[in-house]
Amino acid sequence: MPDKSDKAKEILKEETGEIRVFRPHEKFLFNTIAISWALFQLALASFLIMNSTYVRAIHLAFAMVLVFLSIPFFKKPKKILSFLSITNKIPLIDYIFAIVGAISVLYIVIDYNGLAMRAGSPIPRDIIFGLLAIIMLLEATRRSIGPALSFIALLFTAYAFFGPYMPDVLAYKGVTLSKYVSQISLSTEGIYGIPLGVSATIVYLFVLLGSMLEKAGAGKFFIDLAISLLGKYKGGPAKASIVSSALTGLVSGSSIANIVTTGTFTIPLMKSVGYPATKAAATEVAASTDGQLMPPVMGAAAFIIAEYVNVPYIDVVKAAAIPAFVSYFALFFVTHLEASKLGMKGLPPEKIPSFKKTIKNGAHYLIPIGLLVYELVVLRHSPELAAYRSILLLGGIILIQEVIKLKKSKTQSNYLFQGIKNGIKLIGEGFIGGSRSMISVALACASAGIIVGLVNTGIGSMITEIVEQLAQGNIFLLLVITAIASLLLGMGLPTTATYIVMASLTAPVIVEVGSRYGYFVPLMAAHLFCFYFGILADDTPPVGLASYAAAALADSEPIPTGLQGFLYDMRTAIIPFMFVFNPDLILHHINSWPLGILIFVMAIFAAFAFTSVLQGWLITKNKWYDIPFLLAATLILFDPEILISIFKLSPHLKYLMYIPGLILFGVVLLIQKSRINTSPAY
Repeated sequence: MPDKSDKAKEILKEETGEIRVFRPHEKFLFNTIAISWALFQLALASFLIMNSTYVRAIHLAFAMVLVFLSIPFFKKPKKILSFLSITNKIPLIDYIFAIVGAISVLYIVIDYNGLAMRAGSPIPRDIIFGLLAIIMLLEATRRSIGPALSFIALLFTAYAFFGPYMPDVLAYKGVTLSKYVSQISLSTEGIYGIPLGVSATIVYLFVLLGSMLEKAGAGKFFIDLAISLLGKYKGGPAKASIVSSALTGLVSGSSIANIVTTGTFTIPLMKSVGYPATKAAATEVAASTDGQLMPPVMGAAAFIIAEYVNVPYIDVVKAAAIPAFVSYFALFFVTHLEASKLGMKGLPPEKIPSFKKTIKNGAHYLIPIGLLVYELVVLRHSPELAAYRSILLLGGIILIQEVIKLKKSKTQSNYLFQGIKNGIKLIGEGFIGGSRSMISVALACASAGIIVGLVNTGIGSMITEIVEQLAQGNIFLLLVITAIASLLLGMGLPTTATYIVMASLTAPVIVEVGSRYGYFVPLMAAHLFCFYFGILADDTPPVGLASYAAAALADSEPIPTGLQGFLYDMRTAIIPFMFVFNPDLILHHINSWPLGILIFVMAIFAAFAFTSVLQGWLITKNKWYDIPFLLAATLILFDPEILISIFKLSPHLKYLMYIPGLILFGVVLLIQKSRINTSPAY
């Protein structure tokens, strides 16, 4: 088993940039910079007041330095230019890259007043440093998350310059070098725009909180808690995988990190009760990918949604709550159906951890998460303040935990001093882990800012027109195009970058085309639509790194694992389409708890009906005539207004239309139950 786990961890290391093996002094340098970044971010959240442009530039400079120190130019050894693929030390050229990269992105800070006076009219020095910042950023991004995002940014750049020479359909007024540099790297319209601002002020703190929880041992606690609660039931390990992934997803923005943390334990357990390797891996992939949908933290892109839509973050959490929980309930149902089809049982008692013992040993990990939720939901504090206070509390808990561990072990006479020392070491490791995880997020936000900056020069209106023509004014076709484009883009981009690019290009078009053809689409729904399909791209074959990580743990083939995971994800893929047509699902203008709960419960039944169609099973194998009833139930329970439109009924009867949907679902249940009673068991 270690070799499989190691292979998955290698994929995670590539994602977090842990490619180079440092010598002792290099490790000290890297760790010092990583910890300094964490301390800088904590200072910003507490006492340090600084110009927002300074904050963004310094945040990006930290990421640039760390990526050049930790990831070589070529990740695999090369015979030619071998000095560019050194992984056993930091070569001189990467020190130069790190220094030049940091200075180039800090130029906006160094000459802030001069640039403000020369806004829109840069001098040659400004252009040189501005171009250098763009080049170094694209190279850092290529090293960190692969060539796709850098290539797309270059493609947009080429279009910006060559637009005037394009055919009439694609013609665009274009930009000059001076305007390009001013827009992209000398103002807050491009690299230093909203995405990087959110990364610098909010996302880092949540990633840091997740890293500290993981180093403290919360991941193992979440897994044991889920298995202790669900392990004994039919397909228990798969259900435990879903719950543990959801809990880990509360504090982790990475699908791969979620898989490596939970899948190492849950995938072997799933296989032990009869799950085929491919389905065990696919279940973990689907559960871990959806971790980014899970309120109250969600992925980094969720914080950017709040900025783009211009609402408090708690409104994003409210909008995402029903879709996220429905998605997880549906996946839970998938595992139940798979277990039913395969005739599986739960884990034997000896493999199930004691619930009481698990809670006793790990309940303290829930305290900082509880504080985070309380601060966000009840006190309505800003996300950065809520995360900062949770980090402080968690730091204290880690120190106490380590002291108590040594006191119980009775192996240290001076347990207080040694326990505090161990706790500080764990906190430091959490800081380093948080900074490592943030490298790709910060660079993705900055590079996506290049695309956003160019879209704002006028390219956006051109692309809007092209997308509209492709969709032919059909809102459903427009959504399909957006979904497919998000999935294709997401194969090579992290979720955050995919969301930023697609939201910049298509979210306003979805709202506009919808209103033109009689559909009211809230801006929040359009942005969440892009967010959802950016997340689903994480396990879309043939790339889907999440599938490769899970396949390594399960000893299955990556492509079949990705295809199976994608099939499981179809139960999530329908939800964004539904909340675009029925904003009730994102609680738009709904503030009544009873009504919100009704919508939630009906959406669960709708998801169950659709999942049954995908799995070919409800309580027994589906017959062809079950499918129309289940699909009709799906549509009505997700959007009862469909019946209002078809039969021209009064809008006041809207929520009564759930009744026909439930009847259709019930009819299939009764038909299948009668088949079980009159036919041999399947």
